[in-house]
Parts: sequence; C-alpha cells; structure tokens
Amino acid sequence: MFPVSTVLFPYGQLPLHVFEPRYRSLVTDCLAGDRHLGTVLISRGSEVGGGDERFDVGTAARIEEAEPRADGRWHLVVGGLAPIRVRRWLDDRPYPSAVVEDVVCAPTEDGDELRLAHAELLRVRALLSELGQVPAIPPELSLGHSPDEIAWRLCGLAPVNPFDRQRLLEAPGPEDRLRLLLELLHAVGDDVRRILSSG
Repeated sequence: MFPVSTVLFPYGQLPLHVFEPRYRSLVTDCLAGDRHLGTVLISRGSEVGGGDERFDVGTAARIEEAEPRADGRWHLVVGGLAPIRVRRWLDDRPYPSAVVEDVVCAPTEDGDELRLAHAELLRVRALLSELGQVPAIPPELSLGHSPDEIAWRLCGLAPVNPFDRQRLLEAPGPEDRLRLLLELLHAVGDDVRRILSSG
C-alpha cells in the first residue's frame, strides 16, 4: 500500500517520486511481481516518515512506468484500476501493507447526468483558466469509450480538494457520484463567477 496526499481514481494516472527506503523496497517487490499496489489518501499526517492516518477506501493500481535513479530513488507513474476497501492494516514493516477487498460498483449509465457533469466540468475549467489556475479542457478531448471511464475521468479532472476527491471515490454508486460531482462543480463555478464579477 502506498499512502499519498491525493486521490487516484480508476482510469487515472499518478506520478510518484519514491525516495524513502521503505517505499524503495515496495517498488522492488512490486516490479518483481505483478506490478500491482494500492493507494489511499492520508487523512492526517505526512507522506514522509510514517505515523500517518489513512482512509480505508482507496484504489488498486498498477505501475505503468518505472524509472530508476542512480541514487536509488524511483520516478513512477501508476495507473488506477478499481476502488478497494481496506479490511485490515498490517504491520508497516518494511512498508505499509493491508488486507483489501474490491468495492463492487454498478456500471455508470450513459445518461443525462453524465452529460451534465461533462458540460459543467468544461465550464468550470474554462472559468478557472481565466484566473490562470488550471488550463481549460478542449471540448473535443475524448475522455474515454465507456460511461464508467468517462465518469471516473471527469472526477479526476474536477478542480476540487483531496477530501472532496475522497468523497467522490467513496460515493455508494455511480448516480450518487455524478450527483456529488455536479454539486461540487456548481460550488466551484459559483465561487469563480463571484471572483470574476468582482474584478
């Protein structure tokens, strides 16, 4: 398990700079096996040094790119696969480990809520680009081929804080997730519009 300060969603990617000895061992073991690991958001504490508190819902992931450095560090890119739930944390020696189970999710339907969330994300990112905070998303950009892939990628592109990202990951079903995503995007959009209107 790799506790981090952000949320990795299924179909997303997360770059990792690995320098602590315990995580170097984790990378070595993962690369010697199936390259799979789990990521979870740290709820309190730091990524470095241990002693952190962690959320129990995270994401199964696979190491997609692994670049070793001469001093023993690694630059990784991991890809999100599916939500998981930690049933029990094990000893952190030599690195964090846990017993996990898959979080079973119903498939996302290709309906109005998915299209509304997509349209609102484009609007909000366009507004934020006027403030120079994040780049706008080109309307023609493909977010995937299935409703599930599109929905998860919309979550990944949403300009919200890590704890709201965790709420999206933990949503009980795809409809709840899209409703929450729309609610969060509306709130961000309202804030940005107030800033822009005030000059």
